[in-house]
Amino acid sequence: MKTTLLFNFILLSFFGQSQTIALQSFATGFDSPVEITHAGDSRLFVVQKGGLIRILNTNGTVNTTPFLNLSSIVSTGGERGLLGLAFHPNYTTNGYFFVNYTNIAGNTVIARYSVDSGNPNVANTTGTILMTIAQPYSNHNGGSIKFGSDGYLYIGMGDGGSGGDPENRAQNINDNLGKMLRIDANSAIAPYYSNPATNPYVGSAGNDEIWAIGLRNPWKFSFNRLNGDLWIADVGQNAVEEINKIENPLPNTGINFGWRCYEGNSTYNTTGCGSSSTMTFPFVQYARSGGACSVTGGYVYTGSVYPNFQNNYFFTDYCDNKIRMVNSAGVITTSTAFAGNNFVTFGEDINGELYIAGITSGTIYKIIDSSLSSSDFETNGFSLFPNPAKELFTIKSSITNLATKLDVFDLTGKLLFTKKLINSPENTIATTSLSKGIYLVSVETINGTNYSTKLVIE
Repeated sequence: MKTTLLFNFILLSFFGQSQTIALQSFATGFDSPVEITHAGDSRLFVVQKGGLIRILNTNGTVNTTPFLNLSSIVSTGGERGLLGLAFHPNYTTNGYFFVNYTNIAGNTVIARYSVDSGNPNVANTTGTILMTIAQPYSNHNGGSIKFGSDGYLYIGMGDGGSGGDPENRAQNINDNLGKMLRIDANSAIAPYYSNPATNPYVGSAGNDEIWAIGLRNPWKFSFNRLNGDLWIADVGQNAVEEINKIENPLPNTGINFGWRCYEGNSTYNTTGCGSSSTMTFPFVQYARSGGACSVTGGYVYTGSVYPNFQNNYFFTDYCDNKIRMVNSAGVITTSTAFAGNNFVTFGEDINGELYIAGITSGTIYKIIDSSLSSSDFETNGFSLFPNPAKELFTIKSSITNLATKLDVFDLTGKLLFTKKLINSPENTIATTSLSKGIYLVSVETINGTNYSTKLVIE
């Protein structure tokens, strides 16, 4: 009965709380990081705008030797640079990966490279160019490339730059700018890709590579790794930033996201535009107020460490340094500002946990839910670290309020184990018997008072 009452108290303490978006520094020292991805294993690959791809290990260390160095062939002025990286779905067998960069002439290049056959941490330095797309201005290059659940490579292209899409490229089906392209990247002969027969303009007027039109500058798109839904963050012109969502299975009918006819849900320049009924409008948008200026798209959280984040799409803004998440009902939650970062990319590891990088700070952070402890636990002198933990954690208490016993519960209320604590301000507890997930930890003091907190095992 005492255990049941204690567990019910813990539940009341915790599950009345809402999730709190917070950051945990994971690695530092990067030079303008603009992309984070994985190759189907525990490593993270960090793309630097200047042309390096670096390997970030699970313990936060960075390999001294870059995975690939393209700095000699990449232009970096303005929004140019090495911008995208995608590993082939069959990377473990064929070793192929693809990059998106602006070449010395300032044009977008999509190229295929391969990993060294004898060293999984180094790539071969000779690549194969699949396509080159002329860029009339230095901004709005897009940059993201991702493989969809259909096995095709999707390429996000900005409208070519300047302001207001002066040449109306995004609505022009004979121009690859301002589009989402989709190609089959498995061809063994030049041009080393083919266009899926289901692309909307194959066999008719319009470029065969195009899957969707009407984008201004899709600065990061992603696929939900569990259900294949496509999420696109598209940078606005003057007033709003937008998030587009297309549910899987993705249609092949030629989606029009509306730019330059519309900025978000509002009319921008409808000269020569079709009916609004032919446009796909944003899932959500937010105003350029309070310092916001440019959306950075992220991922739907599909990890297991933070249940409160489940099924929320994370995104941010370059200027206001606030991280946002939107739920399935379109309700946006906004964090406080994490100043000094200028966030330009999220990352997702193999387990669906999320990371974010500041192009100014050069820091890679883990995104965490900071609502892990009750106020009573901390205000009475107790702390638990690290949290999340892997193989062990430490309980720290004050000299005047020493903990004498520790109980660990699962979320069903089952008592998993009890440990008597030594007469010391710090006690270290092994977690090897616990699988990944969230647990409830209760400590008891010498006078019989209990204090509780959450423990995350990753």
